[in-house]
Amino acid sequence: MTTDFMVSTDKSLLNVALIHEFLHDEARWCRGIPRDVVEKAIANSLCFGAYDGVSQVGFARVVTDCATFANLVDVFVISDYRGKGISRLLMDAVIEHAELQGLRRFMLATSDKHVLYEKFGFTPLGRPEIFMENFDPDVYA
Repeated sequence: MTTDFMVSTDKSLLNVALIHEFLHDEARWCRGIPRDVVEKAIANSLCFGAYDGVSQVGFARVVTDCATFANLVDVFVISDYRGKGISRLLMDAVIEHAELQGLRRFMLATSDKHVLYEKFGFTPLGRPEIFMENFDPDVYA
């Protein structure tokens, strides 16, 4: 991993246009998401931006009460920067963040990055029978 990249939780550094473009156009989990929804989600979450100098190259968002629960969402690295250790750098920052220590449950949903998240202690649901969801995959259509 290179040390040329940095991660910050300073929301004033976030490139909201880049985040929206990626989530709207490329992210299979929220394709078509409106910009105002992205802005509201950022405003109400703990956000991590990954940067190459002043250019944002990655993002992760944690929805949390900072006491008992967190849900990791919207993790991405733009295509030109994949394979450079940035997702690991983002995850290190998330896992080590002071507000995310001592949580009872830290969740995420992924369809293809299990190997990455297992390195940070994430495992399949221990008791899937107690979880339910109200899921609308077409909410942004």
